Amino acid sequence: MTRLGFDRYRAEIVEQTGLLRAYLAGADPAAPVPSCPGWDLGQLVRHLGGAHGWAETVVRTRAAEPVPDDPVNDVPHRTGEDPAALSAQLGDGAGRLADALRDAGPDTPVWSPGPGETAMWWARRMTHETVVHRADAALAVGAAFHLNHDVALDALDEWLTYSTLPEAYEGDPALLGPGRTLRLQATDADAQWLVDLTGDAPVLRDTRGQATVEARGTLTDLLLLVYRRPAPGVRVTGDTALLDLWLKRAGFWLQ
Repeated sequence: MTRLGFDRYRAEIVEQTGLLRAYLAGADPAAPVPSCPGWDLGQLVRHLGGAHGWAETVVRTRAAEPVPDDPVNDVPHRTGEDPAALSAQLGDGAGRLADALRDAGPDTPVWSPGPGETAMWWARRMTHETVVHRADAALAVGAAFHLNHDVALDALDEWLTYSTLPEAYEGDPALLGPGRTLRLQATDADAQWLVDLTGDAPVLRDTRGQATVEARGTLTDLLLLVYRRPAPGVRVTGDTALLDLWLKRAGFWLQ
């Protein structure tokens, strides 16, 4: 389920990029990014710019087969980077992606590395890719990070959808079994998710009751938690080992 429309995704890609760019003013591109060990701020920005460029190429060319993701992963360390130049390049790339999505429309078939294979898939994925890396950049420069509730809800829904794919649970007998349930409970919205791990595959349920482990926090903090970013505002009770295992397995697509 998507909670945001296609045009909203396009707008959020540009908006979230703009918010990240604001962190770069006066920042040191060599500053470490604690949530991305081994990366500095310049590498983070170039990674996100590479992701935008990759998506733009896929959508603009109406790719029917995998497109190499070298711009996403080839982010070597550089010295003496100009934060203004990094910012301008990032903004330009986000604008080109938004334009390519507009020209394609939401239902245009294109290759994607996840289930969907439409321009809409890319619009949603790049929105939340930008959101999470804005959180990384905020942490690197010591800035506050907040999200509108509807964006955070959609990002959590997307992440949880991937947590039910076979790659997230097959071959790990420690994850599935009797009495294994997890709950994410928002403290600033009427929203909760129950992940039922008692069967042959994870199932998302909209039910209340006891869970083996529960994580409570704001929508923003819950999103940071599932992306395995620092989320000190989340309170966890119950089987923390199960939560840690689930987060690791469910985040397979981020590796």
